[in-house]
Amino acid sequence: MTETGNKAAEPAEKKSLNFIEAAVEKDLREGKNHGRVQTRFPPEPNGYLHIGHAKAICLDFGIAARHGGVCNLRFDDTNPTKEDMEYVDAIKEDIQWLGFQWGHEYYASDYFQQLWDFAVRLIKEGKAYIDEQSSEEIARQKGTPTQPGTESPFRNRPVEENLALFEKMNSGEAEEGSMVLRAKIDMANPNMHFRDPIIYRIVKTPHHRTGDKWKAYPMYDFAHGQSDYFEGVTHSLCTLEFVVHRPLYDLFIDWLKEGKDLDDNRPRQTEFNKLNLSYTLMSKRNLLTLVKEGLVNGWDDPRMPTLCGFRRRGYSPESIRKFVDKIGYTTYDALNEFELLESAVREDLNLRATRASAVLHPVKLVITNYPEGQVEEMEAVNNPEDPESGTHTIEFSRELWIEQDDFMENAPKKYYRMTPGQEVRLKNAYIVKCTGCKKDENGQVIEVYCEYDPNTKSGMPESNRKVKGTLHWVSCRHCLEAEVRLYDRLWMVENPRDELSAIREQKNCDALEAMKEIINPDSLTILPHCYVEKFLAQARPLDYLQFQRIGYFNVDKDSTPGHLVFNRTVSLKDTWKKINK
Repeated sequence: MTETGNKAAEPAEKKSLNFIEAAVEKDLREGKNHGRVQTRFPPEPNGYLHIGHAKAICLDFGIAARHGGVCNLRFDDTNPTKEDMEYVDAIKEDIQWLGFQWGHEYYASDYFQQLWDFAVRLIKEGKAYIDEQSSEEIARQKGTPTQPGTESPFRNRPVEENLALFEKMNSGEAEEGSMVLRAKIDMANPNMHFRDPIIYRIVKTPHHRTGDKWKAYPMYDFAHGQSDYFEGVTHSLCTLEFVVHRPLYDLFIDWLKEGKDLDDNRPRQTEFNKLNLSYTLMSKRNLLTLVKEGLVNGWDDPRMPTLCGFRRRGYSPESIRKFVDKIGYTTYDALNEFELLESAVREDLNLRATRASAVLHPVKLVITNYPEGQVEEMEAVNNPEDPESGTHTIEFSRELWIEQDDFMENAPKKYYRMTPGQEVRLKNAYIVKCTGCKKDENGQVIEVYCEYDPNTKSGMPESNRKVKGTLHWVSCRHCLEAEVRLYDRLWMVENPRDELSAIREQKNCDALEAMKEIINPDSLTILPHCYVEKFLAQARPLDYLQFQRIGYFNVDKDSTPGHLVFNRTVSLKDTWKKINK
């Protein structure tokens, strides 16, 4: 592990061990695997990593780091029809952004020859056979959890015939779907995965690493455990759907090293719960549909649950790790609230975000008794939570932009912002009293008027005079125009996965049509004419900002010096529940 990886994985304080950590420590006490801890993160390069993968990444790398071990990166590249080097590169970038660095980089395709040789050995030992039935026929013969399956008519094929057909699977002579290689185990086993599972199928799509060398590709269950063994993995950490696969995982390793003592060299598979998040859809198949059909603007659209989407939106890697630490690891599935993720983001960004002034819905404020042409430089603290963050200057003048919502001509009793006859403080500047407003022919307020008290500048003795409202602002002559993108949840329902299934079943429609019914039409609002202080011309993508009194923001990758673009990361407070009650 690199120093970066160790720092990212270490908890801020001593915590009780989760069940996986406890199991690893037990293995170490018992001297298993010669006291080594080696894990791996094994993504399939068929899409971009999402927030669910972050949970697995934090566990795989964290377990290794805490015990002086190593976590390797292994790409499960056994299905060339869906895989691409674009995804490989993106996955590596996301892991490093999250704060981790792998020890070695491996690919399942590194072991294609070893896996092929193992399969040939199984055929020769009578433990595998070529089945020429259709996938539908094979599925029917599997039986049910309470009824045993029926044997394939090809189950007792002669070894030499199986070997010849296996060669045809890889030579290109056999067509896709015409035959498969199955392990010969037990068609009556209560575990359905033991009922002669398919271990090789034909795929004629060129592989992104091996080209046309292979036409026969191993299935995940056959490649996974053996790859772990080849690499020396000690702890194979998987999500709960692999509980029923674990006996098969162990059996294939037993067959691989038959007759040899595996006690000190066996990878141990342990399962934990997936990350399920409200108002979030994380199936890579569905995410790919969103991208291909143009319902979002690419894999890194800030509304997507991908790590690159969260990065572009302005989430910090520390906040995602903090969230994963909060929800923990268990052996049962649960739906975590999106609000918990947002609270982790606010908690982290509050400590690191630079404060700045921005006006999203501007109306002009004229200080009628302020000298025309005068400009003052006011000092603004970059981050009150960080004494080392420093300050910057913001210009103050006679004409300012303020938020439309910060003025009301006929205000209710407890309205503490700007209204005729009432005093408020302009942040970092003076106390002012509103004197009136000007409207256009449609009755829309276009200017607000006030007078300032020159003895109330921040830092002066009279600046301590109590007023109940403080407003942010930018100087009309000293600000920059910007586009601001307000992002919200992509889905209108709490559990879009289940809702999609229900809609598809009810209306007999495809996933795309079902998605259109529950996608949030207000998930993106673009404000093209906002104003920000000049200080923000220096901001760059991945800088963390707080627009005072509004929320946390960052610079979008589309931003240019001539056209600034900011994304809302998260509001200052959770308003979703209040709005959607």
